[in-house]
Amino acid sequence: MADTVIEVTGLSKRFGDVLAVDDISFAVRAGAVTGLLGGNGAGKTTTIGMLLGLVLPTAGRIEMLGRDMARERFAVLQRANFSSPYVDLPHRLTVAQNLIVYARLYGLRRPRARVEALARDLDLTDLLKRHTGNLSAGQKTRVALAKALINAPDVLLLDEPTASLDPDTADWVRGYLRRYQQQTGAAILLSSHNMQEVERMCDDVLMMRRGRIIDRGTPAALIAAYGRQTMEEVFLDIARGRDERLETAS
Repeated sequence: MADTVIEVTGLSKRFGDVLAVDDISFAVRAGAVTGLLGGNGAGKTTTIGMLLGLVLPTAGRIEMLGRDMARERFAVLQRANFSSPYVDLPHRLTVAQNLIVYARLYGLRRPRARVEALARDLDLTDLLKRHTGNLSAGQKTRVALAKALINAPDVLLLDEPTASLDPDTADWVRGYLRRYQQQTGAAILLSSHNMQEVERMCDDVLMMRRGRIIDRGTPAALIAAYGRQTMEEVFLDIARGRDERLETAS
């Protein structure tokens, strides 16, 4: 793998009069977890949609794994995957059926064996025969994560990967993802509102507001730069506008 697995240059997206993403550029390193952070409406979901090829950019270029996503999207996506608790799998299928469908879509030679192995890893074995629509929110989150790992991706895009999980399970999932990344060298782009999660998992952070990347760095560097104690305090400064915070404080 090259040192940079995602390279975004001058990326913009306009929906009518709304500029959802405004001329952003960034890179995601191989073997690193990069956080994409910002408040609601900052442009994170639109950015991820463009990375996946689900949203057509108004301007800019995306390269993933050394390929131009505009021309070679399908070749790239064989080695990538995505997870979001807000995207439902078909409710009438069982968990096993859903995961086997995705395993076959990715061309796995032994789809059932892969599903069974992931079920053991993610404590889903007892859920395999249950219909996905009958699962709790936390169970659906774990199934979504299994779907995202089905093809052992080199690039993993995660939107709120521990949403709806209790603290113990969320902690276990974070550890699992970190081990997966360290063992495989995969790159992970993580969108999360859980700043403790960001501090624990992320090597790099991109901070978005109103469609633009307005700051970036390691969690420790950003905490130091803003004179704060935690990433949550940094997030609030940026989401609200640092100048506004300083004005209020004075």
